[in-house]
Amino acid sequence: MITALVVIISFINPTNIFAQSRGTVAGKVVTSKGEVADNVSIGLVGTSYGSSTNNAGEFSFKAPAGNYTLIISYVGVQPVEVPVTVNAGQTTAVPQITIKASLSQLNEVNVIANRANRFTRKISVDAAKIPLANLENAQSYSTVTSELLREQQVFNVEDAIRNANGIQKMWDATNRAGDGGGYFTLRGFVTQTRLRNGIAGLVTSGIDAVNIEKLEVIKGPSGTLFGSVVASYGGLINRVTKKPFETFAAEIGHSVGSYDLSRTTLDLNTPLGSNVAFRLNTAYNYEGSFQNYGKSRSFAAMPSLSIKANDKLSFLVEAELYYGRNAAKPFFFFYNTPAQMGITDVSQLNIDYKNAYSNDNVTSYARSSNYYAEAKYKFSDKITSQTVFSNTHSFSNGPSPYYYLITDETAVALDPSKPNLPGNNNYIFRNDQSTANSKFAATEIQENLNGDFNIGGMRHRFVVGLDFQRQNSRQIYYGNQYGIVPINDPTFDYGSFNKQLVDATVAANPLTNANTYPYIYRTNTYSAYASDVINLTETLIASLGVRVDSYQNKGSYLLDGTQSAKPFNQTGFSPKFGLIYQPVKDQVSLFANYQNGFSNPGLFTNASNESVIAKLQNANQAEAGVKLSLFDGKLSSTLSYYRIKVNNLLRSVAGLPYYAQVQDGTQVSKGFEAELIANPIPSVNIVGGFAYNDSKYTGGDASIIGYRPNTAGSPYLANFYASYRLPGSALKGLGLGLGGNYVSKNKIINSATEGTFSLPAYTILNSNLFYEKSKYRFGLAVNNLGNKKYYTGYTTINPQRLRQVVLSANYKF
Repeated sequence: MITALVVIISFINPTNIFAQSRGTVAGKVVTSKGEVADNVSIGLVGTSYGSSTNNAGEFSFKAPAGNYTLIISYVGVQPVEVPVTVNAGQTTAVPQITIKASLSQLNEVNVIANRANRFTRKISVDAAKIPLANLENAQSYSTVTSELLREQQVFNVEDAIRNANGIQKMWDATNRAGDGGGYFTLRGFVTQTRLRNGIAGLVTSGIDAVNIEKLEVIKGPSGTLFGSVVASYGGLINRVTKKPFETFAAEIGHSVGSYDLSRTTLDLNTPLGSNVAFRLNTAYNYEGSFQNYGKSRSFAAMPSLSIKANDKLSFLVEAELYYGRNAAKPFFFFYNTPAQMGITDVSQLNIDYKNAYSNDNVTSYARSSNYYAEAKYKFSDKITSQTVFSNTHSFSNGPSPYYYLITDETAVALDPSKPNLPGNNNYIFRNDQSTANSKFAATEIQENLNGDFNIGGMRHRFVVGLDFQRQNSRQIYYGNQYGIVPINDPTFDYGSFNKQLVDATVAANPLTNANTYPYIYRTNTYSAYASDVINLTETLIASLGVRVDSYQNKGSYLLDGTQSAKPFNQTGFSPKFGLIYQPVKDQVSLFANYQNGFSNPGLFTNASNESVIAKLQNANQAEAGVKLSLFDGKLSSTLSYYRIKVNNLLRSVAGLPYYAQVQDGTQVSKGFEAELIANPIPSVNIVGGFAYNDSKYTGGDASIIGYRPNTAGSPYLANFYASYRLPGSALKGLGLGLGGNYVSKNKIINSATEGTFSLPAYTILNSNLFYEKSKYRFGLAVNNLGNKKYYTGYTTINPQRLRQVVLSANYKF
């Protein structure tokens, strides 16, 4: 593998290997405040020779003798050019270079200022669709940086989210087309990772982190800027991708670990001529399971191309391609309610934690592809146009086993051959929910006009946008049953639930309208929105926004093409208001906001077994808090209190079929969140967070009023991570980190009729050790250090991975 990569790199840039008379170029880059500028690209114009600055802002690379122009570039900052002469066999010391980064220039995803605090970013483009510093944004959001992921050796977005406060994983990715990505709960409501660079970018499998520059967890209903299609009432997750730059660089990595983990990555960047750059991030991942069966294979490729046509016009084209074949992870559902089973927590069940309950040759295939194109045109220093096109496709085919928890009485009723054993709850009912060549596609076209100018002595930073999104779904679900088996019998062959059994069962049950659950539909959403951030004074900032969505459902269809529901239209309206006051400018911000979110639930089956159009759901949030950026950015913090109320919720009712619902639910979710990101001394970085959420139904029938929804997750969450890097010494580059998460008890079933069933609270610790130099890096991580048995769940019981040791090595060319 390494040999092949060297050949590829040699082909792209053969003089790197075969050049004869070379010299060395060395220097240091700092910001206008005198802070070191790490990870800044350095190169010689017209060549592929270059490097990037290290943690001390220093760079060094070799090049053939000659006269050149040295270019120093950083995303969002005007490049700096310096003439330089390279002499064979000598080191050319370039005088210290200062990059001047003004606020108007910091309009991309990365910024230089305060990079000593490695785990924070000051500027976000996507959170408000306007380039704003965190202290200027009246909305709460958390950022997880690529530096933090690299240090922790985190390989996927689902694990990366543990570093953001107030968000909790509920379900692992199922790989199903349309909704197969991981599920999380945020501020009491379910959400998924549906945004990429601020626009729709759905991935229906686990999301590889190889192309992640940062993750933004944007808190609260955000319907004004993101609409009804991708946003959740609790917030949304936006992944910001890595971008091409102007010099040649390549990094290869390989990781091995427990459960047969084997992972290979490549990050290749190269100029393709003047003002054109190409970058490829790719990863192959294989992993077994802590259980007796279970394996997954995935491949991800993310190419991107940037073109600067002239000083006014630029283009960016990106793609995300995911392919995977995976065995299902065990999901335990309740066939009988906890009240019927006489249980309240996992300790009362006899689940074998290390048993997958099916053979790992029962796999499903999934793929996702996202295509993204952006054109930016700078009319002037004050007005910029951004035109964005996004197209996403997902596909899945194959079985996904799951298991029902049942009483002995139910087991005997379903299968009279089963003995009624002493005790109760001795059996599980094996099922699968398969997808049959399911497809889901979404296309989004968005136009944003951004401005920044003064009117009447007040600064206005605004965005006016138009958005169109089309969804085209042909998701086909069907299920089969594979018998009732003991939940924990050492003599039973659970591996007999295998591919041969599944294939034979599927072949014996051809798909028809009667035994499939199709989601075949097409929708169009037309939107217009505007938002304005107004500096009333230097320390008082107001923000106003509004959005209108026209949602058009083109009807639903059965497998044979018969229309099952007629088309309908709905219109949603979403306002927002925010206020910032900075008693200490650029250091302390007091903020408050009112935000609205909405969704179109579509069709549902009511208590009379009729298909009806659901009313529009609305969520309204009031939030207030304080944001801090102290000691030149070495301490960043956000403290906030929020209250969200949602009307017209759909809910199931005891005594009705499982698919029947009523729309009379009201939920109130309120809570407190605190986040701290600190760099108290140069060698120490800290990330910490705490969240409390009080969520309950306030409308509906007596069986749920006052109860916490089973989708709200745990009321208490905490996260912490601290890293220490040895200061200047013979072992400079050596560091270690320790962190973890606390999750309180999670009520996954909770009502007067069904009873209450809780997953236990848990604390998970993770540690890592690393040694990093400019050209290479070695890392050792131990995840779930205490080998803790714990569960996640979204009305389900899902065992999670035990201790895993991971060893990684990376080399930069």
